[in-house]
Amino acid sequence: MFSKWQWLFIRFTHKLWVRAALFAVMAIVTALIAAPVERLLPDALSFQISVATIDQILDILATSMLTVTTFSLGVMVSAFTAASTGTTPRATQLVREDPITQNVLATFLGAFLFSLVGIIALNTGVYGEGGRLVLFAATLLVIGIILVAILHWIEHLSVLGRVTETTDQVEVAAANALRARVEHPHLGARCLPEDWQRPANGFDIKSESTGYICHIDIASLQETADELKLNINVLLTPGSFVFPGKPLACVEFKEKEVLNSEQEAHLINRVTSAYTTGKTRSFEQDPRFGLIVLSEIASRALSPAVNDPGTAIDVLGRAVRLFCIWRDHRVLGDDDESICFPSVRVPALKTSDLIEDLFMPVARDGAGLIEIQIRVQKSMAALGDMAPEAYSDVMAHYAALAVKRASQSLALEEEVEQLKAVQCERKRR
Repeated sequence: MFSKWQWLFIRFTHKLWVRAALFAVMAIVTALIAAPVERLLPDALSFQISVATIDQILDILATSMLTVTTFSLGVMVSAFTAASTGTTPRATQLVREDPITQNVLATFLGAFLFSLVGIIALNTGVYGEGGRLVLFAATLLVIGIILVAILHWIEHLSVLGRVTETTDQVEVAAANALRARVEHPHLGARCLPEDWQRPANGFDIKSESTGYICHIDIASLQETADELKLNINVLLTPGSFVFPGKPLACVEFKEKEVLNSEQEAHLINRVTSAYTTGKTRSFEQDPRFGLIVLSEIASRALSPAVNDPGTAIDVLGRAVRLFCIWRDHRVLGDDDESICFPSVRVPALKTSDLIEDLFMPVARDGAGLIEIQIRVQKSMAALGDMAPEAYSDVMAHYAALAVKRASQSLALEEEVEQLKAVQCERKRR
């Protein structure tokens, strides 16, 4: 679990320009550091390297790196377009944050700036004989780094923007979010019961912005609760859409019930600042978003324009893997020792919601395809057999809904009977 500022810093470092700027600064420093370093070299290491030799190498490097960088940016844009049209626009966020792509582009840009700065410094007489030696060694090192980056880039180009690769990235993001929620149920806080009622001394903290909740700093809420001696009930979890006036949390006072205007403003500011909202949902604290994106990939594949049931079947296989992670989830009691933030309560993430997010859109959009319906039934049956305590009843409920919907869409009565036979086989186990 990350604090708000840690999360914002991680999101900041995932931006393409940040990594490119960092590599560019490192390249410039590397090119300029040769001048002061030459003073540290013993005379025995100095040997004659002509300015023309290094200048020619740097000129070739600068020209080629500018061309390669421009080409790579075009490839990246094409990958964004392919991911958006082949899977779902929500997946482009992960394609844009792909570390291999960012590292390669940053390497090419850094090498270009290294060459450019080196040429300028070389032709203005900044370097002596020792400096030219250091610059030449640094140039050889940069060439080696470029060769490794190009080989890595060539391998990565074969999968960049492809449906399978993008789906892999979405699955990894969803798995990480589910795993984090399993390790820290209710984000490390106590569970807010489903039948929770607003207390008489409750004070609602309302949203001041419009957008999706991307992150909640539960540790900050705990600090606020300890400081002001109150309990905080989180009403909306990451992924929820908020607007001005929408209650975010309800606080319960432990000792006093009356706040003056200054204390009330301080409380509202402390609680609302723990929430981070954005224009779109994010994957880190929102497991449901990853599942929704996967279901969108399957739904697009099942559309008449695409007609790719194989991708939808692939998504159902990934769904089984993801729910294998969620089978270990638990709802913590108020006295559980693993609770990190006892003065904060957060609603539990319900298994039924996860199933509706991933399985039911596929069952709906593939209602007229027998191969999809059979795979839906077998996937749910596999999860029910694997973890009966967690999935048996809820999977049986949604499997019956899927059969009911498919019965109205399948063209042949024989296909309906085949699907019902699969369902009956599951019930007999």
